[in-house]
Amino acid sequence: MSFSSDAKAELCRVPLTRRCCARAEAYGVLLYAGSFSPTEVRIVTESEDFAARLPKLFQKAFGVRFDAQESGSKSIFRITDGQKLAVILEALGYDPDQHYALHVNFALLEEECCRASFLRGAFLAGGSVTDPLKRYHLELATPHLQAGREVEALLRDMGYEPKNVQRQGNGVTYFKQSDHIEELLTRIGAPAAAMEVMAAKVEKEMRNTVNRRVNCDAANVDKAVAASREQVEALTRLTDAGIVATLPVKLQEVAVARLLQPELSLSELAGTFDPPLTKSCLNHRMRKLMELAGKEKA
Repeated sequence: MSFSSDAKAELCRVPLTRRCCARAEAYGVLLYAGSFSPTEVRIVTESEDFAARLPKLFQKAFGVRFDAQESGSKSIFRITDGQKLAVILEALGYDPDQHYALHVNFALLEEECCRASFLRGAFLAGGSVTDPLKRYHLELATPHLQAGREVEALLRDMGYEPKNVQRQGNGVTYFKQSDHIEELLTRIGAPAAAMEVMAAKVEKEMRNTVNRRVNCDAANVDKAVAASREQVEALTRLTDAGIVATLPVKLQEVAVARLLQPELSLSELAGTFDPPLTKSCLNHRMRKLMELAGKEKA
């Protein structure tokens, strides 16, 4: 599976709990699907996980079932029944009797959880993300150009800095900043994929440091990169499990410092404390944290 497929599989594990969020996610799917009009809904996907999620999503969001589903290398979902389409359009605030360019109904996206769900649906239907070891690139592509421009404005309002381009009749909103890609993936429900981006960035930064320091031993740098990635992944598990918050303050400080500065060596990290720690002291505390993470993983 590709990195993008793995990210979508992770997103499809987000539970469908609140109806408002399910509706927002389905809304994102529809605006970034192949066809969404008063006469037809048509969604095409290569993701098996997304294909399994769609019927449950539309049932939760609108109380409707798809009229037809085709399986193969791609799964195709259709709704052509007028009553079902009317239910969907009314739920999203559209008038089925009007001819219009699709706009984003921001009234459905006032809550932060609904915005995140909406963007998750947009990514599942029309998004992709490149393997971060190759390059940083996440994009959302929609045939509905006006809606795409409004989603771009929504993302800017949320603090992102996307760019846009038209490609093969689609409006494409894209990101090339690794920190924005990390944050967006985390926000929409794919923290593991975000961690992969972060880990790739750490590795790249460490390797760039090697190139700048001609006297640096490559084997030691590889070891430092691997150790830093292992520490960040372990501390993230402890944080997600709520364990870090229960630890003594000294261990909490070390966990936060490493997560915020994954590119630093232990010696450099020790110097960021006030007063500075010795490398031996920091190493001792880090070993305790790694032992706790090992128990949590087991």
